[in-house]
Amino acid sequence: MGIYKSGQGYWTRMLTGIGTMTLVVSGAFWLWNELSVIQNEAYGIYIQAGTALAVIVGFGALVWYLVNKPKFADFMIATEGEMKKVNWPTRKEITGSTWIVILGTLIMAVLLFLADFGFQFLFREAGVLIR
Repeated sequence: MGIYKSGQGYWTRMLTGIGTMTLVVSGAFWLWNELSVIQNEAYGIYIQAGTALAVIVGFGALVWYLVNKPKFADFMIATEGEMKKVNWPTRKEITGSTWIVILGTLIMAVLLFLADFGFQFLFREAGVLIR
């Protein structure tokens, strides 16, 4: 099976494959560690390595198939086309927005601290909280 519409959607397909295979390799390492109990048995290391390798190769083939399946590939090509139309903010806009979020978070933290302090004082005076 060849690459469906090979000149289109390259980055979307590539990054989808990299992200998916990162999860698969992480799962294969988890499986490797789970199978470490059979390492001392005869051929245990071969079973351990073979199973992890089979998971990586199997899921790699599945990802390759899905990324090149016409319906899925057309969706990713359309997604990449839409992302090119996005009006991305400038560095100055991002910096300004970040400072507003940080300032808003600090104000909210101070207000919640004061409310908590006030309720503690109120409940201690009412005898609900023990000093």
